[in-house]
Amino acid sequence: MSVLDLPRLWRPETHQALFRRILDVAARPGQIADLSDLLDGRPAALAALATFCDNTQTLADLTGGLSASDLAFLDVGTAPVETAGFILASGAGAPAFAPRLGSLDAPEGGATIVVLVDNLTDGSTLTLTGPGIAGRTAVSPSGFAPGWLDARARWCADFPMGVDLVLADPTRVAVLPRTTRIKGA
Repeated sequence: MSVLDLPRLWRPETHQALFRRILDVAARPGQIADLSDLLDGRPAALAALATFCDNTQTLADLTGGLSASDLAFLDVGTAPVETAGFILASGAGAPAFAPRLGSLDAPEGGATIVVLVDNLTDGSTLTLTGPGIAGRTAVSPSGFAPGWLDARARWCADFPMGVDLVLADPTRVAVLPRTTRIKGA
């Protein structure tokens, strides 16, 4: 298969564009990146994973939504949720797992959790403060169970250890780093 035969999501120029957009919103928690022009009908969560993952990473797909082809293109190893560097999960229910949190010597070892939500702008408002945010901002995900906020608070209680969240609706993403303080509605 040549680069020209690859689906658009897997082409190098698409990965570069995705990386720029996702890195931009990672630096500005609460901002939303619209990826629709790069997806060709694929979900934004898959685009985020395509940006983050490579053959040095591990992934736990708790949704069962990734196909064998998706996993082959991601070129990522699979792992149990407790040891995976990346986790794909549904936001509809409270998380019932314990992700890796890193250590004081290696806080970057904490997992990145891509959380599938219904929509990033029509749910309960979450007020965000912290690095990268001038004053305060908000994001309003629907399909994001309140239990996620409680779990994230536990997971990020011993900073710099913790997890980073990427909220993904069908075409957009928002990043909530472990440094972001979140207050629910």
